[in-house]
Amino acid sequence: MEVTIGTPALLFSAISLVMLAYTSRFEALSSLIRNLAKQYDIDNDSEQLKTQIKYLNFRLNLVRNMHVLGIVSFLVSLLSMYLIYVGLVDYGNTLFGLSVVIFTLSLIVSMLEVFASTKALKIVLGVDKLD
Repeated sequence: MEVTIGTPALLFSAISLVMLAYTSRFEALSSLIRNLAKQYDIDNDSEQLKTQIKYLNFRLNLVRNMHVLGIVSFLVSLLSMYLIYVGLVDYGNTLFGLSVVIFTLSLIVSMLEVFASTKALKIVLGVDKLD
């Protein structure tokens, strides 16, 4: 497959949209963490609250990793375009492939975060023992 300078640019819109979704997840988690912190100050003996905080910490780490992988994918894609532009097409092709792999990893981590989010909601509902 011949990769032109426009090929890595195709990832830009996908990465941008995904990063917007990741930011939305981060903002929702931030709000939830702030609310739970207030509840924890009032009732720090609640096992359910401690379990929720544990899952929120795990989810927060996943969201951070999603963001980092998305940003790295974007940067590698930019570098790929530059290398193609200056005539180093083979290196540019390799980096483009790497950026696709990194972006895929970001999406996989996002999927894991969705699973963790579902588990956290089941804890709130009190049905976490059903799985």
